Amino acid sequence: MSILSVNNKQKMDKKSKIYIAGHNGLVGSALKRKLKESDYNNLVFRTRKELDLLDSNKVSDFFKKERPEFVFLAAAKVGGILANDSYSADFIFQNLLIQNNIIHNSYLNKVKKLLFLGSSCIYPKDCSQPIKEEYLLTGPLEKTNKAYAVAKIAGIEMCQSYHKQYKTNFVSVMPTNLYGPNDNFDLKSSHVLPALIRKFHEAKINNDKEVVIWGTGLPRREFLYIDDLAEACLFLMKNYDNSEIINIGTGEDITILELAKLIKKIVGFNGEIINDTTKPDGTLQKLLNVSKINNIGWRHRIFLEEGLKKTYEWFLKNYDKISSC
Repeated sequence: MSILSVNNKQKMDKKSKIYIAGHNGLVGSALKRKLKESDYNNLVFRTRKELDLLDSNKVSDFFKKERPEFVFLAAAKVGGILANDSYSADFIFQNLLIQNNIIHNSYLNKVKKLLFLGSSCIYPKDCSQPIKEEYLLTGPLEKTNKAYAVAKIAGIEMCQSYHKQYKTNFVSVMPTNLYGPNDNFDLKSSHVLPALIRKFHEAKINNDKEVVIWGTGLPRREFLYIDDLAEACLFLMKNYDNSEIINIGTGEDITILELAKLIKKIVGFNGEIINDTTKPDGTLQKLLNVSKINNIGWRHRIFLEEGLKKTYEWFLKNYDKISSC
């Protein structure tokens, strides 16, 4: 694998000015924690009220004023199957705007390196498993999240095109399904794992006899704890200078039904699990091939049961706020 040779002056050090786009979200908050733990303290971030990333003029003014040297592009509109299928126009429009504004202004303001967070949903619905990076654009996408996937593919192409034409150092990483503290637990817009945690917890406190899960429970999914992702992103920001995409994951998957049973055990729910087979399953398997990132020196450290326990502990501490939304 080819890794570009970059002048040491282009490398991120403890004094580098670093912008985290989307610092309050699941990914961005983990990146912020990881960077601070690693003594990177020259961090720049803005809340949504302080900086509307959909507004190109405001984003341009921000970059001209702050002049970040390194950018983690973790800002995005995200959601589960229901949200993606119901609000596809919002997903493609908002994600394209966010990406275009940040990537283009990073180029204009001579950002030394940008790391763009994509998603494993960019890959074809029926491609071979585990999914290698070169499978991108080799087949049709899963229809329920096609709009979001197309936006992320456009972000990858944008980073690669700016590298080709302008010699920028913009890298694109493809994480698997993520979970952990600061996840979205709204049942109308969340991904499957946080939705199941909330469903089982509320069924427990309400003394319900059953929890209904979507589909057959047979689809297999890979899950990466968010602190592992943050560690991987920092590792790649320091060690990977290639415009070709790179997967981030565990290389291990589990069926949705197995996941539900594990969460049921951790939460302490004693009722039954019911499958609603009128609801869609989505892609039957989505497991990433992570040999590329493993070969350059990074592997995940937090396994699923440990990560679920950590996530449930955070959920319990923040349940009053979560349940009021």
